[in-house]
Amino acid sequence: MDSSKTASDGVLLPERRRVGLLYDERMCKHFDATDHPENPNRILAIWNKLESFGIHQRCVILNAKEADDKHIALVHTRSHVDFIKNISYQKFGSKWDRIAARFNSIYFNEGSSEAAYLAAGSVVEVAEKVAKGELDSAFAIVRPPGHHAEANEPMGFCLYNNVAIATSFLLNERTELGIKKILVVDWDVHHGNGTQKMFYKDSRVLFFSVHRHEFGCFYPGGDDGSYVMIGEGPGAGYNINVPWENRSCGDADYLAVWDHILIPVAKAFDPDMVIISAGFDAAVNDPLGGCCVSPYGYSIMLSKLMEFAEGKIVMALEGGYNLKSLANSALACVQVLLGDKPIVRSLQADPFESTWRVLEAVREALSAFWPIFAKRLPEELTSKRTSLILIPCSDSEDEYDNGPNTTSEDYEAAIEHVIGPLQNLEVDDGHGTELTNGPNTTSEDYEVAIEHVIEPLQNLKVENGHDQAIAFSSSWRSELSKIDIWYATYGSNMRESRFLCYIEGGQVEGMQKQCVGSVDKSPPKESCWRTFPHRLFFARDYTATWGPGGVAFLHPESNSEDKAYLRLYRITLEQFNDVLVQENILSSRTGPLFGLKDLQSIEDKKCISIEAIKRGWYHNVLYLGKEDNLPVITMTCTLYSVDNFKSGKFPMCAPGRGYANTLIMGLVEGNRLSNEEAVAYIEEASTKKL
Repeated sequence: MDSSKTASDGVLLPERRRVGLLYDERMCKHFDATDHPENPNRILAIWNKLESFGIHQRCVILNAKEADDKHIALVHTRSHVDFIKNISYQKFGSKWDRIAARFNSIYFNEGSSEAAYLAAGSVVEVAEKVAKGELDSAFAIVRPPGHHAEANEPMGFCLYNNVAIATSFLLNERTELGIKKILVVDWDVHHGNGTQKMFYKDSRVLFFSVHRHEFGCFYPGGDDGSYVMIGEGPGAGYNINVPWENRSCGDADYLAVWDHILIPVAKAFDPDMVIISAGFDAAVNDPLGGCCVSPYGYSIMLSKLMEFAEGKIVMALEGGYNLKSLANSALACVQVLLGDKPIVRSLQADPFESTWRVLEAVREALSAFWPIFAKRLPEELTSKRTSLILIPCSDSEDEYDNGPNTTSEDYEAAIEHVIGPLQNLEVDDGHGTELTNGPNTTSEDYEVAIEHVIEPLQNLKVENGHDQAIAFSSSWRSELSKIDIWYATYGSNMRESRFLCYIEGGQVEGMQKQCVGSVDKSPPKESCWRTFPHRLFFARDYTATWGPGGVAFLHPESNSEDKAYLRLYRITLEQFNDVLVQENILSSRTGPLFGLKDLQSIEDKKCISIEAIKRGWYHNVLYLGKEDNLPVITMTCTLYSVDNFKSGKFPMCAPGRGYANTLIMGLVEGNRLSNEEAVAYIEEASTKKL
């Protein structure tokens, strides 16, 4: 197709790209009464931003259409289709919360069914128009999102899998359109588990997901997002996961993935269309994502994908929960679809060392299927790296105030490591003016950029590179710091020096990464040993802290035939919350995970599963009794996890040498067992079946 036309003066002008925009306020009818991050303001913010820049006048505006059941059923079970279709009936109104509680991170209301059908149908609609050639590309501004929804259940804010439905529709229902191979790019910060499963054995779909994974501890959790999940049968090699090991990845990290994994494999695959699960929760300042991609970064990522399938690109909105960064990132992408060129800027920041390590692992896992990955990346490239600045899990905006000892160097470190070079920013100054770096950029411009991008720096808690955390306080901490409890430990924390890493920060031998420590770094007031009628066992097969091998769990049910040795530390309830966060690698929080009400009720309940860290391995707080009239509590897995360990769904594995030695040293140094007794105790726990 000729993409140019001649003006009256004979100058050859590029033809205006036909870009579709689909937005419908009916999708706002799906909402939760609480202050839920996935709410109607998300699509309203995007639409208002596009209108304010006149983007809608340059695009083809499309009406939303509800999906047909037969098209939804291409990827979802019949029972799931019927469930979502009927969930908004008034007869279920009083049961919505109870029904939603059966699922993972889901809510329902009277508008859920209609919104789900509109979201799925709208992505199908724009995909079909792009496939027909009626549009060059399109952006479906839809909600609820879809990439977590699996064949038979909603999940992670997602009811129907919008992108999977559209992909399957083109490949199976509209074969005459000539779309035989589709590249699905999921750049949402969370793994697209649902989409992956729907095409895991299909070589017609190259599924690519880059996401925070942190060894299965980041939502949606588990091993599905690992780089070893490469597809199966005919689909082997056509499933690509790039799992970040840490938060704070930004433009340099994502573009390294594009240049050294996605773009080379996309050239070899040669897709007929590209469909993007366009979540913007990896954007700067997103409350759930914890990454640092700028609008400029998204525009470059998209512009590189425009080289494929003659620019036939469909974007479908997934996540993104900071309204400002969501809207700015969406605007940057639509401008690229329209043919506007991103302003060329130099990236001063280099990828993290962990990024290069992940890239090499992904390339090696795929090398048998894609010869382009046979060679290792050159050392002169991978040696260009940025040191990871440790941002503790407890860094929500509401929780910390600017500390009196925070220095200008600390702020500079936060700017450099958290948001990348300022010259890559393009932000709205609040008056409709876009600020870009240039020769006339003033210090006031930079102040505006800082204010809008990090909102504001004083809400961050960062490591300054000298093993000194910038620590802050909040009201709930003051309250919980006055309450003492006994924290009962049965794993590596039996060794006091290792437990102190969770309090003071740091690491001991055998650990592969540092702990950030607690806000209150006071050591335990005292410790003692006790035995409890519970079963110690080892499960999982890899952790970020210890590497390969299982880690310890305590069976949540007591059994008079079992005996476990636990070391009790007397710490504050505030410190227990910080340990709970570190054990479960939580990305953000606005208050205590286990508060006074929980402490008062746990004696009767015996255990409390904490919803905010449901995907963590140790989210079940277990009551073990009292010692000196203080409650004794620990953290472990749930009975549901125990059942999965028994069935083989979750792996059981003996501990690695470094981890096992730490447990043995804890028992010996604590004068609880002799070395021989400790070895025998750990060996029995490792080999005895549940």
